[in-house]
Amino acid sequence: MTSVWNSVRNILKHHDILKVSSRNLNLLEYQSKNLLRKNGVAIQDFCLVDEHGSNELDKFNVREYVIKAQILAGGRGKGHFDNGFKGGVHITKNRSDIDNIVKQMLGHKLITKQTPTQGIEVRKIMIAESVNIKRETYLCILMDRQKNGPVIIASPAGGVDIEGVAEKTPHLLKKMPIDILEGVTPEMADELADFLQFKGTSKTIDRFDSVNLSILSIVLSKSFPPLFEGELKAKAAKEIVKLWKLFVAVDAVQIEINPLVETDENEVVAVDAKLNFDDNAAYRQKDIFAMEDTSESDPREVEASKYNLNYVGLTGSIGCLVNGAGLAMATLDIIKLHGGDPANFLDVGGNVKEEQVRAAFKIITSDERVKAVLVNVFGGIVNCGIIANGIVGALRAEPMRVPLIVRLEGTNAPEARRIIKESGLDIITIENIDEAAKMAVGFK
Repeated sequence: MTSVWNSVRNILKHHDILKVSSRNLNLLEYQSKNLLRKNGVAIQDFCLVDEHGSNELDKFNVREYVIKAQILAGGRGKGHFDNGFKGGVHITKNRSDIDNIVKQMLGHKLITKQTPTQGIEVRKIMIAESVNIKRETYLCILMDRQKNGPVIIASPAGGVDIEGVAEKTPHLLKKMPIDILEGVTPEMADELADFLQFKGTSKTIDRFDSVNLSILSIVLSKSFPPLFEGELKAKAAKEIVKLWKLFVAVDAVQIEINPLVETDENEVVAVDAKLNFDDNAAYRQKDIFAMEDTSESDPREVEASKYNLNYVGLTGSIGCLVNGAGLAMATLDIIKLHGGDPANFLDVGGNVKEEQVRAAFKIITSDERVKAVLVNVFGGIVNCGIIANGIVGALRAEPMRVPLIVRLEGTNAPEARRIIKESGLDIITIENIDEAAKMAVGFK
C-alpha cells in the first residue's frame, strides 16, 4: 500500500483543496545513517546530542565538525530558529564553538520552507565529521512498478535536485533494472561506478593483491596514479553492492544517496541518505519500525494507522468515510463539484471490522472543522452490513455532533439500510451518491 498511498497523496497535493500532511515511516537523518553504518556502508562518523542530556560529543574528536539539527524537513541549512538563530546546519573547526551552537538549536523551533509556519522543535542534534568533497554523484535504488521490480538510478551530477538533472541533462542519468534473484552483480556495480566517473579499472589492483597497499600508499600514489584511480572505482563498486544488500535486508522500497561523494582522500562516502520501507514488512522489521518518530506527524494519521485505516487530513469541512482509494477520490471530486471541500481522505479498505468503523468516526469528528460526515460505501469485498453495524455501534457509544449522511450500495446493502433504519438513530440514508453529496455540502 505504500506506493499506492504515495500516489494518492501526490494527486491530492496538486488538487486545489489542500495542504496535505504525509505520513510514512519517518526516520531522522542520524537513524538512516546508523542503518547504513551497521550494514557496512561508508559514511561520515558522527555522534548525537539530545534533549534528555545524552551527549556523545565527549568522546568524539575530528578535524572539522558539521552540526545538524534533526527534524523531518528539508531546507535546514537555510532555515532559522524561533530565537533568531540562523541556520540548522553549521560547520566549525573550533570545538569550543559547538556548545554554543547546540544551545541555540536544542529545544528551539526550526523554521524552513518545508516546516509548518511555527516551525518544528529540535530534540536531537547530529554532530558529524566534515569531509572535503572533491566530487558529488547520485545513486538511488527503488522499486519500480513499470519494471516490476527494483531499479538503480545513477548520475554523476549529484548533490542537486535529481528531477532537474533528468529534465535538463537526461544523458547524465542511467537507469538499470535489477533481477531480484540475481541482485547487483560485480559487473553491474563496475558499470555503474564507471558511469558515475569513479575513474580507472578495478582490475588494475589485482597485480598487487598480495601487497600491503597501505604501507606503499605514499610511493604508489605518485608513481602509479592509475592504480589509485582503479582502487577508487573498486571502492565505489563495493559501496553499490553494499547498498543493494541493505536494500534487500531491510525491505526497503527506496534508498537514495544524494550525494555519494569522492573525497580528497580518495574515499567514497554516503554523505546524505533517504530510506523508505515497505510497510507490509513491519512484522519482520520490528526494530526499524520501532524507530519511527511520530512527534511531527498528524496525530489523526498516527491513530488511524493503529486500526489499519488509510487517513489523510485535508482542509475542508465535509468528513468522508469510503472504501477503496478510487471511490474515495471520486467522492472528493463530487463533493467539490457541488461546492464543498473535503475535510479528509479516509479509506477503510476491503476487510473492515466494526471496531475500525467506530475508530474512523472518532478520528473524522475529532476535526473541529467538520460540519457533516458523508459515508460512501460500495460493497464488493466489504459487507455493507458490517459498515452499518459499525455506524450504529459508533453512534450509540458516542452520539455524532454533526449530521451524518450514508450511502450504501452493493453486497448486503438492503439489510444494511434496514439496520440503520431500525436503530432509531438520526442518520440520513440516501441511495444516490449525487444527492448524498449535495445533502452533505448543504450542511457546510
